[in-house]
Amino acid sequence: MKNSLQVAGGVVGAVIGFVATLLLLELVGFGNRADPIMSGVLALLVLAPLGATAGLVLGTTLARRLRGRENTGTLLRNSLKALAVVIALCVAAGTAYYVYAVTTATPWLNPNAANPILVFEVRLPAGAALPSSARDIAIELQTDINRMPGEPRFNQFRSDGDRPVFAGDVELAFRTAHRQLEIRIEGQPDRLYRIGLSAMAPHASELGSWQPIPDGSEIRYRAKWPGRD
Repeated sequence: MKNSLQVAGGVVGAVIGFVATLLLLELVGFGNRADPIMSGVLALLVLAPLGATAGLVLGTTLARRLRGRENTGTLLRNSLKALAVVIALCVAAGTAYYVYAVTTATPWLNPNAANPILVFEVRLPAGAALPSSARDIAIELQTDINRMPGEPRFNQFRSDGDRPVFAGDVELAFRTAHRQLEIRIEGQPDRLYRIGLSAMAPHASELGSWQPIPDGSEIRYRAKWPGRD
């Protein structure tokens, strides 16, 4: 195509315009802190597309100047072609992500899949008592999407020197990187542990390193996917 350079210039210009607009909005502190959701929607769905459109036209124009007398088609026609390519790429990217999300989702989105499990151990401070029954302990995984009760594994309780260690697990029902585990043991202060797994929570065959919190207790954990152990 004789006008392929102009179309490519428009596509590149659109991408640069979109990103540059978002960066500019961030630099000038755009948005209402009292309503960040509406500010984000306005930036992503209105202002950034306007920047992309300006970049598309500018990119097409610059490409036309590079070609000089070899230009074919009008600026409007080539800009529209570039816009069509941008839309097609966005649709393709969105479709690919949707397929990825559905095929890798956990059961709430994909009933045919199996839940991964967060397997963990908590090492209590010296002198702390282990819970003796399920009534003495409550485990809850808290995320920005849901809350999920966990189960203690009494057969895996043990001592590590003078420090008691208890084990448990809880389902990872949703794909999110914002997770924390709350442990409540009768007669002890409530404890909150940040779970530093990515949203996909990839399978690991071994527990990670111990991670302390200010009260002196520690946690280590791994994600266990069904059929992988």
